[in-house]
Amino acid sequence: MTRLEGPAVPQTLPRPEAPPSQDTRGIIPILLLSAFVLILNETTMSVAVPRLMVAFSVDATVAQWLTTAFLLTMAVVIPLSGFLLQRLTTRTVFFLSLGLFSAGTLACALAPTFAVLLVGRIVQASGTAVMMPLLMTTVLTLVPIARRGRVMGNISIVIAVAPTLGPTASGLIQDAFGWRWVFGLVLPIALAMLVAGAFRLKNFGTTSKAPVDVLSVVLSAFGFGGLVYGLTQLGESFGGNIATMLVPLGVGVLALALFVLRQLGLQKQDRPLLDLRTFRSRTFTIGLGIMMVAFGALLGSGILIPIYLQDLRGLSPAQTGLFVMPGGVMMGLMGPLVGRLYDRVGPRVLVLPGVAALAALLLLFGRADLETPMVLLVVLYTVMMLTLGLTFTPTMTAALNSLPPRQYSHGSALVGTLQQVAGGAGTALLVTVMSVRWAALEESGTPSVQAHMGGIELAFTVAAVLALAAVALAVMLPGRPPAAQDDRSDDLERADGPELVGGAEVTAHA
Repeated sequence: MTRLEGPAVPQTLPRPEAPPSQDTRGIIPILLLSAFVLILNETTMSVAVPRLMVAFSVDATVAQWLTTAFLLTMAVVIPLSGFLLQRLTTRTVFFLSLGLFSAGTLACALAPTFAVLLVGRIVQASGTAVMMPLLMTTVLTLVPIARRGRVMGNISIVIAVAPTLGPTASGLIQDAFGWRWVFGLVLPIALAMLVAGAFRLKNFGTTSKAPVDVLSVVLSAFGFGGLVYGLTQLGESFGGNIATMLVPLGVGVLALALFVLRQLGLQKQDRPLLDLRTFRSRTFTIGLGIMMVAFGALLGSGILIPIYLQDLRGLSPAQTGLFVMPGGVMMGLMGPLVGRLYDRVGPRVLVLPGVAALAALLLLFGRADLETPMVLLVVLYTVMMLTLGLTFTPTMTAALNSLPPRQYSHGSALVGTLQQVAGGAGTALLVTVMSVRWAALEESGTPSVQAHMGGIELAFTVAAVLALAAVALAVMLPGRPPAAQDDRSDDLERADGPELVGGAEVTAHA
């Protein structure tokens, strides 16, 4: 029997049907800005590798671990965020996230050795991994369903603009002040957000005292971590070293299968680490599928475009950053507008043309050659980012809206985790296609440059086919705005029963 501390409270996170109160109105902007700073930092090291190789006397393979370790840590920690968000208070999770990020940033800024810099990046990633699920869960909890689209649209600014600006901002800072200032300028902003949260952020919802299942944590780390690491190795080695991919992939697949079986067993006791009952929602499952396919195509093409621009068209890394920046900025600026449209017309009418246009644009990129005007390529890329703006915000909002409140944190964790896996899978697939085609053309006597171009063309064509799979899924999304839909959350809530955590101690927070 569930024991309550204090006055009796509903054992679900609140879902208000009116605008947030003045006490909670300042929470979301603080979380948005904090998430922007943390996600911006994720991509800053991609252009710093040459300088760090010289500064610490390491080769490119070692220096690349600054990015690989960050992604690997994200893949390990994000699955745990659903449990953390149910067990810990809002303020505790926020301070944990910003505290870890700030500590890691300080370590990176002062790092005397490469090992200390790497550890700092891992600590940074641990804080970053928790912030996005916290932000999404907060929006779902505090914002009425009829207004969530416009608020979730603001999250797309974090998802789209921050990673795009990261390399460009990092390059400019390094040229002006040196690589340490990439961290030195971010640290005071993170500390300012920490102070703002201390004054403004309030606890809301309920927490559960269910014990953590250590075996689930271990299986999750090896499962998701193994998958992301194996796929990353394939992407970074351009398909060259199969052994470095197959071993961690095999470990990841086995551990993930055991993790799923473990969660299915723990769900009978209402204490899973990651609640897989979210997949009972048809809209959530379809939406997650669309996001994975689109994200895989996006991240995969995101590595093909720099290869094409730098290796075949002669652009510098800084010029490549300027090439992609308009698209990322436009996608972010479009997010709030798309969110408002979602609240009025629902997801299908936005997502269906979005993914269809994405497929067409990827196919056009596959037709580019060594003579294609650069202005045309910038326009194509910017329009492609606009189509992704039509896709991500409505899909993510519809998917998470379909869950009962007590599964918000688990749904947010699944979205973040599987995006990491999809990004690694998309990159690995498209890089492998490019490499195999490139090698085959060279063996047939095609000059190396033309063979390389042929590999990139085929890889973009495969990405277009992936986008067509998202078109098929988009047809099944709801065709009505959220305010006009039946409240599936209530249906799922009744189907699953009222208990939040069976046998767990539940505490309410004002």
